[in-house]
Amino acid sequence: MRIASACLIALLMAVSTAAAAETLGISKTKPAEGPYVEIDGGFMVPYEITIPGTEVQLSMVPVPGGKRVMGEGASAYTVKVEPFWMQKTETNWAQYKEFMRLYDLFKQLEGNGVRLVTDDNKIDAITIPTPLYEPTFTYENGEDPEQAAVTMTQYSAMQYSKWISGVSGKQYRLPSEAEWEHAASGGVAGPYSFGDADKIGDYAWYAENSDGAQHKVGEQKPNQYGLYDMNGNVWEWVLDAYSEEAPAALAGKTVTVAEAIQWPTKPFPLCSKGGSWDDDAENCEVTSKLGSHDDDWKGSDPNIPLSPWWFTEYPSTCVGFRLIRPLTELPKAEMIKYWDSLPENLQFDVADRLNGGRGVLGLVDEKLPEAIKQLDE
Repeated sequence: MRIASACLIALLMAVSTAAAAETLGISKTKPAEGPYVEIDGGFMVPYEITIPGTEVQLSMVPVPGGKRVMGEGASAYTVKVEPFWMQKTETNWAQYKEFMRLYDLFKQLEGNGVRLVTDDNKIDAITIPTPLYEPTFTYENGEDPEQAAVTMTQYSAMQYSKWISGVSGKQYRLPSEAEWEHAASGGVAGPYSFGDADKIGDYAWYAENSDGAQHKVGEQKPNQYGLYDMNGNVWEWVLDAYSEEAPAALAGKTVTVAEAIQWPTKPFPLCSKGGSWDDDAENCEVTSKLGSHDDDWKGSDPNIPLSPWWFTEYPSTCVGFRLIRPLTELPKAEMIKYWDSLPENLQFDVADRLNGGRGVLGLVDEKLPEAIKQLDE
């Protein structure tokens, strides 16, 4: 009996060890070369996956934990940042157009009575951006597959992160403002990860070297963590609402990332970070941020209510995003806030579009790619 128990324990340990060894982005041994982040029981390492159901790749690099001081002077507060992986480059059109493609596919699945959304499974549902009413605006600065995707709303970027999470079985989301700054700093104090502002042309596409146009992602030098275009090229959505002032309630405190996020309570302004190809060097600093304005950014939108997924005016042509994957996963019920959080009036806008047949809900899980494949058979 003791021998059987010992064998069972050994088997369970072997299975557990094998599962840990196969954890995406974690190596049990220290890499001989390249970036890594040491954690309990192993090392976080860069990884690349093919997004399930597509032929496009997602490349992630590890970012070590640490502390990020937000704000200045008496209003400053400290955020404890846990390790995470961050997308090596901004989300490009090759990746985002696979997300856009789901609109017609979800309509077909819905029409076939397949994978219908119910109250029981709605936690796994996403909305997809409606087809572009006027594509020339969104693609004004190009639609090369390697250019950063732009003009999507923060909500649409959050839904994209839920799609990647559902089909991959891993938790991806937008970074918080504190996480984004921590990653962009490269572990260096000051306005830029590269130190001297005179070096910005080597690391960023900005107003003085961009020739008035957006560029492909990853063409400049990366920062210390292997992240490209954290300064310039396009602004990047984070989870937070935009505010000129640090939240008074956090002044002088040390808090977690979850405690530091300034969840939006109004449709705008929402926060994006890092500057763009059309901004000067000062607006490309690590602490730089841009607040959205729906009334201005959706000025040409013919929809009533205005689209929850797309903008139609400058400077949204300079706004994109990238994803992170936290080391520690949360229960799905807690992740909903990171994927589906919307101020109340935007919730009404989404519901109105869906009820009017001008939007679609679809389930995202690891079975979705096979369901889509069957549509062509």
